[in-house]
This record gives sequence, C-alpha cells and structure tokens, in this order.
Amino acid sequence: MKILIKGAGDLASGIACRLHRCGFLVVMTEKPVPTTVRRTVAFSRAVYEDRTKVEDITGILCRSMKEVEEALSNDQVAVVVDEECKIREKWNPDAVVDAIIAKKNLGTRITDADIVVGVGPGFTAGKDCHCVVETKRGHDLGRCIWNGSAIPNTGVPGIIGGYDKERIIRAVDNGVFHPAVTIGTVVQLNDVVGYVNDAPVLAQVGGVVRGLLQDGVTVFRGMKSGDIDPRGVTGHCYTISDKASAIGGGVLEAILSLQKKQLAQKERIST
Repeated sequence: MKILIKGAGDLASGIACRLHRCGFLVVMTEKPVPTTVRRTVAFSRAVYEDRTKVEDITGILCRSMKEVEEALSNDQVAVVVDEECKIREKWNPDAVVDAIIAKKNLGTRITDADIVVGVGPGFTAGKDCHCVVETKRGHDLGRCIWNGSAIPNTGVPGIIGGYDKERIIRAVDNGVFHPAVTIGTVVQLNDVVGYVNDAPVLAQVGGVVRGLLQDGVTVFRGMKSGDIDPRGVTGHCYTISDKASAIGGGVLEAILSLQKKQLAQKERIST
C-alpha cells in the first residue's frame, strides 16, 4: 500500500517507521522551515539536511516524483516540501494520514483517499476522515476512534517524570531562536538553553534536552521551542517515544481494519 503522511515531525515519524517496517511505501510532506523540536527522531530534518535517519530507517528529501520513486525503491521514506499536499493527486495514495498535529483540520477530507486517518484533535470520524487516533497521554493513547473525535486540546502537555508545563522550552519573545545547547545535553534548573534574539531562554526544570529547534527559526512569544525530559535518560533522545509508538500502532490498526472492511465490501458486491 502507498501511504501519504501529512507532517514529518516526531509523532508523524513514529507512525512512518511503524508502517515502513510493515512493508508500506511511505511519503511524508513537510513545511519549508520545519518547527519540529524532537529533531533527532523526525524525518522533517531531511528538509534542511537532505537525508536523515530515524532509528534504522533513512529518510530522503525528494524534489521530484522521480526522486520519490527512487527513494521508495531503495526502501527509504520519501520526504517532500509540500504544505498544500499537491503530491496526493500525482501519487494517488491508498491512504492519507494527517499527522500534522495542528490541533485542528487544515484541509484534510474524507474523500482524499480510500482510507483517511486523522491523528489527534480537530478531526471527526465519519465526517472528515474514516478514523481518528487518540494522541493524549493516558488510558486511551493510540486508541482508534470510529465515531466522534479525539479528546480536545487542553494546552497542557502530558506528565513525564512528574512535570508537565515545566518541561516545555518556550520562546520568551518574538524573533529568531538560537540554541545554546544541543539535544542530549543535561541541564539544571535555570540553565540557559537558547536565545530569542539576545534574550536568554532558561530551563524550567532539570533533565536532558530531548528536543530543540534548529538555529535560525522564527518564533513568537510562548512558542514551543524545545523539550526537557526530567527522567534524564540521554538514550531517549535518539529513539521513537512511547507516545509515538502507541500512535503509530493505532494508525496501523486503523489502516488494516479499514482495508479489511473495504475488501469484504468489494467481495460482497462482486458476488
């Protein structure tokens, strides 16, 4: 099956890896300037590095359909800069997965493919997609929702190591972000982790910097610019998170369940 994933951030990349390992052909779309903070486990990094690896899977930036086909034939994930998702009409995927995680629907329709999956808040199963996959940490993380929507966005991140809001690094002003540390650095409370223009951005909790914007990204005051994991396990910076894995499993279940139903329906019609 041909799977088009909208978005190439860390959650979308967790989905992509799970589907790729199961034998699906995966193409991902991304913005010209990605704002992924967990860059070490995101295929979005290919946009400004041309190629990247998430665990053992290589992602390649593709600038034409020929390059897309070459990447797929080489068992790689194809990444294209395509905010409007125009490649959908050229490539004709079997399934579209909206994993932009914008907390709202930016244009995905249930008619975009035979199978359409919405990831997180902003989608309604049966209206703008066939299935919604829950993204909120907790009992229902990764669950397939066949009727209705995911839990609305609360604006409060999930608790990790006893912290929620404190572990998010946010821009202190409008301007350009410049990191002062690298992903994998262990920091203490109030350490400088970056700058917006000349204003320092301080860590609100001690731990390992698990995510951080690349240098030169334009930000606005309060924008998520990084992530500190208070558990302090450096290895977690370089592997797909439990959250991304759970969501990836939910998307895989949704695609295979819908494929099974559609095949059964075609068989009934043919007989």
